[in-house]
Amino acid sequence: MIRILVIALACAVPDLASAQRLEIQPVAEGVWAIVGETAQRSPENLGNNATFGLVTTPEGAVLIDPGGSWKGAAALHDAIRTVTEQPVVYVIDTGGQDHRWLGNGYWQAQGATVIASAAAVEDQAARGSMQMTALAGFLGDALAGTEPAFADITFADRYTLALGGLSLEIVHVGPAHTPGDSFVWMPRARTVFTGDIVYIGRLLGIGPQSSVAGWPLAFEAVAALDPAHVIPGHGPATTLDRARAETFDYLTNLREKIGALIEEGGDIMDAPSVDQSAFSHLEQFDSLAGRNAQSAFEQMEWE
Repeated sequence: MIRILVIALACAVPDLASAQRLEIQPVAEGVWAIVGETAQRSPENLGNNATFGLVTTPEGAVLIDPGGSWKGAAALHDAIRTVTEQPVVYVIDTGGQDHRWLGNGYWQAQGATVIASAAAVEDQAARGSMQMTALAGFLGDALAGTEPAFADITFADRYTLALGGLSLEIVHVGPAHTPGDSFVWMPRARTVFTGDIVYIGRLLGIGPQSSVAGWPLAFEAVAALDPAHVIPGHGPATTLDRARAETFDYLTNLREKIGALIEEGGDIMDAPSVDQSAFSHLEQFDSLAGRNAQSAFEQMEWE
């Protein structure tokens, strides 16, 4: 059984009594999931309401996703120091959501090189101001020090990172939760870091930046690797079967139900009433299911 180490990280934020908590989950040799909260962004979690990945090599460590703020990145750094003394030399942004890139500046200040798909950087640039405004409301003073900073290396579809005898394949199939979503495949450990292509334990969110047509295709590209370990964008490391049940099957069900509603002549106001009850056990179902249905309708009526 995988042992979960719960690391209480004291935030260097004035007047915050509570400490951020991140779970360090060993996955394979030299591979960890760093599991943040599934709740909303807050001063306590510093925008780290997501799951991050860590790979260590003799030549340094690779961090998959940098954290949601400068202080969120520093909290991740504290967590990393509990499992390795190796410096983080590369950071991979798996998409355009705030916790996938707004910690970049912290890691660049430590000397790390940041890698992202060109589509992710374009999305980050387009939505960065809006994300910073929203985070100011969620985090307040805990956002201090955070400034948008973009990747040092960009790629169109695929990039191979070789470090310390290991190879990491970074693949952007197309839009999913965000336009530039990528997954990171580590063949030696049969481990895939999916970013927001996979959600575990909580309902995924479909927003204006998402693609309900592209997302299942991105998942299928992950599944084609037949990974032994899936480190999702939200929730603990898991199996491909569970990832399929809680992400791909949800998207497929929603597309089927919304497609039928459109065929019947229904409108967007009817969308929240489609049957998604098979997924009601997932966290945040009540707050997201109706919105997801309307977002799906809005996109699918023009397919």
